[in-house]
Amino acid sequence: MKRTALLFAGLISVTVIGLVLLTYKVNEGAKVPGYMEADLVFVGSEQSGRIATLSVKEGDTVTSGAPIFTLESSEQEAAVAAAKSRLEEAQARLSDAEAEIQRPREIDVLQAALTRSQAMLKQSSLNLDRVQTLFDKGWVSKAQLDDAVAQHDSNQAAVAEAERRIDAGKLPGRSGVIDAAVASVAEARHALDEAAKNLAKRQVFAPVNGSIEEVYFRPGEVVVAGQGVVALLPPGNLKARFFVSELDRAKLHVGEIVKISCDACPPGLTAKINFIARDAEFTPPVIFSEEQRKKLVFLVEARPQDATNELTAGQPITVNLATDAEKVVRR
Repeated sequence: MKRTALLFAGLISVTVIGLVLLTYKVNEGAKVPGYMEADLVFVGSEQSGRIATLSVKEGDTVTSGAPIFTLESSEQEAAVAAAKSRLEEAQARLSDAEAEIQRPREIDVLQAALTRSQAMLKQSSLNLDRVQTLFDKGWVSKAQLDDAVAQHDSNQAAVAEAERRIDAGKLPGRSGVIDAAVASVAEARHALDEAAKNLAKRQVFAPVNGSIEEVYFRPGEVVVAGQGVVALLPPGNLKARFFVSELDRAKLHVGEIVKISCDACPPGLTAKINFIARDAEFTPPVIFSEEQRKKLVFLVEARPQDATNELTAGQPITVNLATDAEKVVRR
């Protein structure tokens, strides 16, 4: 009976120990030091020049599209003004080519000449009829009749010439001239657009939301195209970096949530692992002993999920590898 009781007690002990082993968290209490790092966005200009104004200072929070700095742009403004003048000139030439060859007042002068010629033709027609009648009666000579006919024909030709002058004066310019003028207008408009774009590039705006981490240049200093004037940190570009041993690396996976803490930080901060290095930072000999494997460390990066305003680049942190994942079954 006593032996049976001892066996029963031993069975209960084994069962309890097994349950403890089966429900023990693998990463319980695993903490490693780390630090915060930032992927900065360097904001610069597509053009070179001297900084005229700076609209931000270190520590400012900006939104996408907010002004950051401007470059001195007197040359670009002059280029825009010159391009506008060339466009106006080209448009004036096109208007001249498309307009009537003669101006309205010149047409009025030609119209007056036509009216005068028509009046003289009418007078000469009446005179010719009268001289013809007198010639038929023998009262005037053949020479007088010829003079009347010549005067009538001359006046008739003058009327026809005046009419042709008016018609020609109302015609537009030649098609080739008009086509050339149209092309000149298009070219001038394109040049104006390019000059305006170059002028607009002298103003630089924030590409994304973020905080100004550092200002590298001040008004009056000269920068080259593509050179960063300020460093901008978007909230999503902050990451925690820490190193883990080979044994701990085998337990971590991309997408896993880890806890992070720091001095004066609010409790409950977490980060999602987005990168685990495949290569170790320390490379021992080819044959790995158990003692040497303990020296291997692997870089891990995790993106903070909340309260990023409480974290800054370079800030030391502590990473708790223990997660709220389901307990691991030990075999």
